[in-house]
Amino acid sequence: MEFVIITGLSGAGKSHALRSLEDIGFYCVDNLPPALLTTFWDLCEKTSDTRMKRVAVVVDIRTGEVFDDLFAELKKFHHDGKKYKILFLDAKSDVLLIRYKETRRKHPLSESFEGSTTEEAVMLEKELMKPFKARADYIIDTTYMSPKQLKERVTTMFSDDSDEGFIVTCLSFGFKYGIPLEADLLFDVRCLPNPYYVKELKELTGLDESVREYVLKFPETQEYIQKLLSLLDYSLPLYKEEGKSELVIAVGCTGGKHRSVTLARLLNSHFIELGQKSNLHHRDIWKA
Repeated sequence: MEFVIITGLSGAGKSHALRSLEDIGFYCVDNLPPALLTTFWDLCEKTSDTRMKRVAVVVDIRTGEVFDDLFAELKKFHHDGKKYKILFLDAKSDVLLIRYKETRRKHPLSESFEGSTTEEAVMLEKELMKPFKARADYIIDTTYMSPKQLKERVTTMFSDDSDEGFIVTCLSFGFKYGIPLEADLLFDVRCLPNPYYVKELKELTGLDESVREYVLKFPETQEYIQKLLSLLDYSLPLYKEEGKSELVIAVGCTGGKHRSVTLARLLNSHFIELGQKSNLHHRDIWKA
């Protein structure tokens, strides 16, 4: 059985993530009281209904002051050998504040602490959720993601049985839009020749063969790739031994359109050729 606990910050996209999992066949429950987690796991395990063999539940701050219950339930999971994964949805505070302003919804902690502002509620929740972020198997930073991009990321991550093991995610991004918070390893390829300054390549992306050929034709790029692959091929088994479920390798250039896309594609292909499950995401490729 596959059992995913979705948690994270209010406004970070937990509902979108849950709907994305429902679309690929997960049995989904929103806002489950933490004290019912192990009981619900047992019910799903014992039922003959095959629809409940891939399950996702959202547990978050809306249930009130129940963090002791959640920690207790997770201890039971470990003690009883019950398998589960935690997906944590994160985002920067200023973006969360904008989302709340746009939707005109109250933060769940605003009513719990009389007189508190939305900003204070967001900061408090970030602090309260730190222990669960530290325990998470998967972390997705939705700061710069559209709902469509989040759905693609979640769908790719869980489209196959996550019990198959270690997953690599190759993520291209642009430094001008901010560093991805979920990155485990981050490589800055702004040191490589930039197609942006070539007139016929400026409006293209790393998905175009002409851009790829330009980036890869330079000796310094080839040497960089050789050293990078050597480091990653050495490091991946160590991360597996550590017990990580996902390794997010972020590759960044200035705008996230040319060099980072080219190298992220190369890394993804390299891992797949080695028989390693690998996903590819381009966060900023279509941004202006």
